[in-house]
Amino acid sequence: MRNSADSPRSDSQRRALEAFAVAAALCALAALAAAWLFRQGYILYYGDAQSHLNISRGIVDSRTPGYDQLGNVWLPVLHAICIPFVRNDWMWRTGVAGTIPVAMCFVVAGTFFYLAAREAYGSSLAAAAALSCLALNPNVLYLASIPMTEVVFLAGLAAMLFALLRYRATGRLRFVALALAASWWMSLTRYDGWFLIPFAALWLAANAGKRGWVLFMLFGAMASLAPLYWFAHNWWETGNALDFYNGPYSAKAIQASHPYPGDRDWKLAIVYYLGAGTLCSGASLMILGVAGAWAAVKKRAAAPVFFLLLTPVFYVWSMHSSASTPIFIPQLWPYSYYNSRYGLAMVVFSAFAAGAITLVARSRRRLLALAIPILSIAPWFIRPSKERWICWKESQVNSIARRAWTEDAADFMSRHYRRGQGILTASGSGDLAGILCRDEIPLREAIYIGNHPLYMANEARPDLIHGALWAVAQAGDPIDRALETKKGSAYRTTKVIQAPGAPALRIYERTDTGVLNDGDPIQQAARR
Repeated sequence: MRNSADSPRSDSQRRALEAFAVAAALCALAALAAAWLFRQGYILYYGDAQSHLNISRGIVDSRTPGYDQLGNVWLPVLHAICIPFVRNDWMWRTGVAGTIPVAMCFVVAGTFFYLAAREAYGSSLAAAAALSCLALNPNVLYLASIPMTEVVFLAGLAAMLFALLRYRATGRLRFVALALAASWWMSLTRYDGWFLIPFAALWLAANAGKRGWVLFMLFGAMASLAPLYWFAHNWWETGNALDFYNGPYSAKAIQASHPYPGDRDWKLAIVYYLGAGTLCSGASLMILGVAGAWAAVKKRAAAPVFFLLLTPVFYVWSMHSSASTPIFIPQLWPYSYYNSRYGLAMVVFSAFAAGAITLVARSRRRLLALAIPILSIAPWFIRPSKERWICWKESQVNSIARRAWTEDAADFMSRHYRRGQGILTASGSGDLAGILCRDEIPLREAIYIGNHPLYMANEARPDLIHGALWAVAQAGDPIDRALETKKGSAYRTTKVIQAPGAPALRIYERTDTGVLNDGDPIQQAARR
């Protein structure tokens, strides 16, 4: 007689309880990490983190709010999930508006990561070891607490891997639907997701029997709707469907064809990427990952491990071929910090692979499952210093000048700016908008490039168009050039802030306030 404890229903209940316990533990871990980082003031160290929040804020708080504020280079998922929180001024100013949704993604990512490892290895011990290696990594915890896209993407990647494994085991179409939803999520979070579409389709086709080619075509077509939407979005917003790739604000334009290590050099691209991966993972986890990959091959559980290796392959390919994806680490020329967080994909690969080591142990699996995560985090505890967390260190080093002039400018504006006076600035999402965020000045009081055609008129003839009493610009930006060449007697420079290693920040004030444009409601409020 079959024991009821072995029934499919009880097995499903056990899996659900495991998932719930894992999610609860991840919630506690995410809350502790976020609380500590918040107390230290690190949430908005990355300039990109501040910009992501400002894009979200602009959708609901702008002179021209709505869909057009979504932008056209960064993909939209992070900005969309921050909207419910960024409406609150305090959450916007502190960065908590980004912490909450990204931490939720961390919980989702970790839960699916555990379930995928359990499915791949058939062992809760192996899954727990793999998840611990991932979730206890300080670089992962930092990125899980700030408004950046890496952990948001990881939520989709883990969900897709689980869906692919469950489809292989059951053949149920609901897991194809989950894989499709995960693909859309990834493809609208980071461009890495586009690269994974054909590989996910191949996986499904390989496990679909005679209908494989149909599923390959159908899944590929449906998953490609997300990239096609982004092409259409860029065409609608700019007239160029490839504006995200070759437009004036694209990574390619920012790089401006300047050569970097790995550009058209496969060897250097691999060396620099593995360097970033080692710094993100820690040397011990990288070694465990290699050993785990061997164990997975030996136990015929290698397919999911190598699927997770595709994202690192994408980064190496991008470094080599895109002319716009440099990675700089302090150990290699030019001995600086840039895009080191891309190495997070190696943490994911190595952590998942490390769980497979338990499969080759003939005895004491529990002890080994405990030892693996301890070994993986040993480098962070032997020398416990955030200076060794490469993702935090990059954000700290690259934000020194920005934080200095933001603080000075925000202090000046808090003493002199009055609500309703208006501020002309080049961008509502870039570094300068951080000044408004710091002072909780609504973005609707600013005139910036997202406010076409009002911005265009102010930039072209600031001596004639009276849209704002104040202007904030950095030396050489469009507003600075416009005011320096066309201001006449209409503006005077009231504050210059010079931070080491950064262009001068200039704050301008109108001098002819008696001839304000009566058609501007912001200015009318200021005059009253």
